[in-house]
Amino acid sequence: MSILVLGSGQLARMMALSAYPLGISVQAVDVADNKIIDPVTKQAINDTLEQLLGEVDAITVEFEHIPEDLLELAHRSGKLKPSVESVLTGADRVREKKLLEKLHIANCPFSIVTDVAQLDAAVESLGEKLIIKASRDGYDGYGQWRLQNKADLPKLKEQLSELDLNKVPLVVEKMLQFDRELSLVAVRSADGEMAYYPLAENLHHQGQLHVSVAPATNINDDLTSQAQTIFNKLAESLDYVGVLAVEFFQLGEQLLVNEIAPRVHNSGHWTMHGADTCQFENHIRAVRGLPLGSTKVTSPTAMINIIGCKNFAREMLSIPGCHLHWYGKAPREKRKMGHFNLCAEDYQQLGKSMLALTEYVPAEYFPMLKDEAQRLIDFDTKQN
Repeated sequence: MSILVLGSGQLARMMALSAYPLGISVQAVDVADNKIIDPVTKQAINDTLEQLLGEVDAITVEFEHIPEDLLELAHRSGKLKPSVESVLTGADRVREKKLLEKLHIANCPFSIVTDVAQLDAAVESLGEKLIIKASRDGYDGYGQWRLQNKADLPKLKEQLSELDLNKVPLVVEKMLQFDRELSLVAVRSADGEMAYYPLAENLHHQGQLHVSVAPATNINDDLTSQAQTIFNKLAESLDYVGVLAVEFFQLGEQLLVNEIAPRVHNSGHWTMHGADTCQFENHIRAVRGLPLGSTKVTSPTAMINIIGCKNFAREMLSIPGCHLHWYGKAPREKRKMGHFNLCAEDYQQLGKSMLALTEYVPAEYFPMLKDEAQRLIDFDTKQN
C-alpha cells in the first residue's frame, strides 16, 4: 500500500512516520519543482510524478496552497483525498466564506474587497476596527493587516493599492472581542464515519500559533455539540475524506468559524502523545480506507511550537511527559522549527511541567508559555 503526499514539509514527514507501522509507504512531492522525495530522509526518489500518480493507492495533501496544475493532475487520477474542492476551499478565503454562508454557519461579519476604494464602505458597514486578509497564500500572520481606527485608513489604502485585488481579493472582517480561540480536529472516512478529538484551546502571538492545550478547559456539552455539528456540515458538504481542522472564536456560548484547514493541523499535534490514535495515523487510515482509530484522550497535553529558535539544551527531556519533535530545518524568523508535547495526569501538573520547560528555553521565543502554565495551575486549584 502506498500514498503520495503533495507537499514535503514536516506534516508529510509526520504522516509518513505514522503510515510505516501500518505497512504503508509514503512518498512526497516538492511542489516547488514536482520532484519526488522521501518525506523523512529528504532524499530524492527517481520515480517520476506521472509514474507515481498511476501507481499509488491514494494521494493527499499536507497543506492547501498546492499549485492548481498539480492539484488538477492529482484530481484527474481519481485518488485525491480530500477532494479538490476541499483543498481549493481551504486555500481561498472567498471560497471559504461562501461555503460558510451557504451552510448557514456563523462566522465573523465580513466584506469582499476587489478595489481599495471599497474599504470606505467596509468601514461604514463593519466599523473602524478591522482585520484585512489576503484571500490566498496567507498563513501564520502573513498576508494580514489591521485597522484600529478610521484615521489610519488612507495610509492603509495606499499600502494595499500596490496589490492586484482582482487577482487576489481581500476578505475584510470585523475585529471581534472574542473570549478565546478554539479548534476542533476531526476525521471523516470515505463511508461517512466521523471521529472527533476534543476541542483544543489555542494561544497565538503575532498571528502565529504558539501553544495548544487539549482538552481545552471550561468546555461544556453545548460547545462540543456546536463544534461537531459545524464539522459535520462542512465534511458532508465537501464529501470530505481525512482529517479536517476547524478554527473557532468563542464569544460567550457561541462559536464562530475563523477558518478551516483541509489537512492535519498544528493544533492537533498534541494527539501524538495525548490521544489513543494521533491525527496523522487517522488521516492515513481515512485516505487509505482503513477503520478509523480511537480518538480517546489519554492525558491532558500541551503542544508548544518552537518558532525561529534553535538554541536550547535538550536537558528539558528530563521533564516527565516531555516529548520533542524536531523538524530539521534551517532557522529563520517565524519558522516552525519543531514542537514540544507535554503530557501530565491533570492540568495542575501540566502547568508545572510547562513552568519547568521555561527553565530550558529562551523566554523571547516562548512568550505565551509562563502565563499559560500559571493559568492551568490556577484552574486545577480552583476545581479542587
